[in-house]
Amino acid sequence: AMEGGPGPSPRIREGDCAVLKRGDVFKAVPVLRRRKIIFEKQWFYLDNAIGHIYGTTFEVTSGGNLQPKQEVEETTTETKEAGTDNRNIVDDGKSQKLTHDDIKALKDKGIKGQEIVQQLIENSTTFRDKTEFAQDKYIKKKKKKYEAVITIVKPSTRILSTMYYAREPGKINHLRYDTLAQMLTLGNIRAGNKMIVMETCAGLLLGAVMERMGGYGSIIQMYPGGGPVRAATSCFGFPKPFFDNLHEFPLSKVDSLLSGTFSTETLPSEPEDNTLVEEESNGLTEEKQTSLQEAEEESPTEAAMEINQAEEQETMDINAEDVEFKENKEKENVREKQRKQWERRKKLIETAALLREKNADGLIIASKFHPAPLLLSLLEFVAPSRPFVVYCQYKEPLLECYTKLRERGGVINLKLSETWLRNYQVLPDRSHPKLTMSGGGGYLLSGITVVLDKGKPDSSDSEAMKMEEPSSKRCKVQDVHC
Repeated sequence: AMEGGPGPSPRIREGDCAVLKRGDVFKAVPVLRRRKIIFEKQWFYLDNAIGHIYGTTFEVTSGGNLQPKQEVEETTTETKEAGTDNRNIVDDGKSQKLTHDDIKALKDKGIKGQEIVQQLIENSTTFRDKTEFAQDKYIKKKKKKYEAVITIVKPSTRILSTMYYAREPGKINHLRYDTLAQMLTLGNIRAGNKMIVMETCAGLLLGAVMERMGGYGSIIQMYPGGGPVRAATSCFGFPKPFFDNLHEFPLSKVDSLLSGTFSTETLPSEPEDNTLVEEESNGLTEEKQTSLQEAEEESPTEAAMEINQAEEQETMDINAEDVEFKENKEKENVREKQRKQWERRKKLIETAALLREKNADGLIIASKFHPAPLLLSLLEFVAPSRPFVVYCQYKEPLLECYTKLRERGGVINLKLSETWLRNYQVLPDRSHPKLTMSGGGGYLLSGITVVLDKGKPDSSDSEAMKMEEPSSKRCKVQDVHC
């Protein structure tokens, strides 16, 4: 059974997205044949991994081939000779008798990493004087360097968020994995929900929500700019049906949707030839201008040369190709483009209809933009008695949201929180917090929507609140009047 079914342990298949793991370091890669991969100063091919179960540990052998690692019993039967403390050890670089060339020679002979480590221990003059802990540390360090062992694991929210947070935290707005877990819990993400997600975390948050919902329910992703970014979402390796109920909607159209002036006029309403051709030519000229500017910045002469070359190339192309063939091709391209825009427009109208129902089951925001305007406008689409969560790397913007929501009303249980995370090393006789601890995981503002009473006009509303608030004072005033 080579197929990775829904069974307990799916198998690695070609075209999958897998995560390589070595120690605490992760890297997401596509599983492709004859594709060289460099990970942690090791290069290898994933061809031999295909068909194995996820979670298998492989050894990198000669020629970059992966071989499943046989479990070797650690030989710790003989009593180790160890010193009482490390005070007499001097790090002068002379304690290791094996030279760099000796190690290279061992490697070239095809000697396994484990044996190299053994040789290093035997040739170290100070190894016996080290304490037991220091010896363990030494072995661990040398193993990491010379034993080329790689584990291939199936991507999941936990693994991918750990990977992103360690490798490129800027891409996910420094959203730490424990904070992400809090968001999923506070936002009550579950199968069958209708969620609104607004994120600029490379699609990591979206993927986390999709994983939690398991393909049931619907998600509307609000996006800034030209289109949604889903680099991390594609790493999850979700099956096709998961994307059937994933919709997207541009932030730029939210105001018009709320005020009732929404239309898709930016996209051509009917597939007409002329509008499209115009658009296409405009696009081209713009592109050319920017490339010209860029080229000029490099250096005027180079730019001029490039432009001349490009123009020559164009004239040559036209001469070389049959003009008629070119015209047909252009017509096809225009038609294809029209079809795509038609599709986009249809999808946009569908998504707008979903939002108009104003019955979303939750709202999750984690973006590089100021959260206040986003939150206030997007809350309009959420049904009453539903949770919302906003993440921000800093506290101040969320404080502003907090006060604005308090003034506006329509929410209860408002909470601004920061989670604190501390990793521990747990080993016999030496459990302690890890020395490198992350400074901050950002802040969360969460709450629950309630029906906003819009009956009163705003001015009297605030006065009424002032009147009602200090009940003790009110009583006293009445007493005096009596």
